[in-house]
Amino acid sequence: MQETLDTIVDDAAKDGNAVTSRAQFETFKAGLMGPRGSFTQQRKQMGRIPREERPAFGKKLNEIKNRLERILTETLEKIEKLESASRLGLSIDPTLPSPEEQPGSLHLLTQVREELCAIFRQIGFVVAEGPEVETEFFCFDALNTPPDHPARDLQDTYYLPEKIHFANIPQREEERYVLRSHTSTVQIRTMLDKPPPLRIISPGRCFRRDTPDATHSANFHQIEGLFVDKNVTVKDLKADLDYCFQSLMGKEARTRFRPHFFPYTEPSFEVDFYSGHLAKVGAEWTEIMGCGIVDPSVFEAVGYDPEVWTGYAFGLGIERIAMILYGVDDIRYFYQNDLRFLQQFS
Repeated sequence: MQETLDTIVDDAAKDGNAVTSRAQFETFKAGLMGPRGSFTQQRKQMGRIPREERPAFGKKLNEIKNRLERILTETLEKIEKLESASRLGLSIDPTLPSPEEQPGSLHLLTQVREELCAIFRQIGFVVAEGPEVETEFFCFDALNTPPDHPARDLQDTYYLPEKIHFANIPQREEERYVLRSHTSTVQIRTMLDKPPPLRIISPGRCFRRDTPDATHSANFHQIEGLFVDKNVTVKDLKADLDYCFQSLMGKEARTRFRPHFFPYTEPSFEVDFYSGHLAKVGAEWTEIMGCGIVDPSVFEAVGYDPEVWTGYAFGLGIERIAMILYGVDDIRYFYQNDLRFLQQFS
């Protein structure tokens, strides 16, 4: 009798291959599991089996039932695929040319980044890059950021688990890895590696614990600049930033400085800009970036003599510039990969 059950399964597997419609499936299913189905007839034999053999026979019935149900499920899935294919029509011919005739292009943020780099290259800056995972020394200590500064709180900075180790990013004693919150870390790495004078810009991705909204993102892009030489003054800083914004936004663009505080520059400034041909953003002057003269303690941290060398540093958000230049009103559009948005700037 157990051989008969195995034969029912083997026949069902063969017959299921020939079933191609729901009507055939219902007939096929009834022939197995219906009131007069082959499997149902075998289950009715339970009463004729000797009592001592019934447990083994019952176990075999359950095994066969499960196998038959898998066959029925697979057969029904095959029918559903055939039905879907018939509704969709012919399959796509991969040899046909793509309906998209428009070639690919750089992402808008990449376009703005490259434009900014090109502007600063014209006045002697070179591009420097560094890792996105940093240590507390490069992200905070070398930038004159004290241990109790709010920027070092868990609410503001992404700290990596203490057990993680990166062989190419050595740690000092009792310091942790962080995702860099600014590209000023590249300035520190460059000064430790090269003697002055130097002019660098450091574009790259940064991370902060911001709640995403129209103007904030936990992932964003910065471009920062550093100029170190003898007798560098605020006048040099203002002249280079004026050149940048006039190259980027037109000859009528103007900038102004407002006193501010940053731990790694002294004096420090917030920069506002004005350009009449751009869309209004709620005020005549728009805050755009931060800058200042490099604090002597930063030079001491990298081994530069602050009595000999001076410098300025600045940083601005690439998303912020792109939003102003192209009238984008929500920073999240840059990361959603929506072709309707991206193709406007191709």
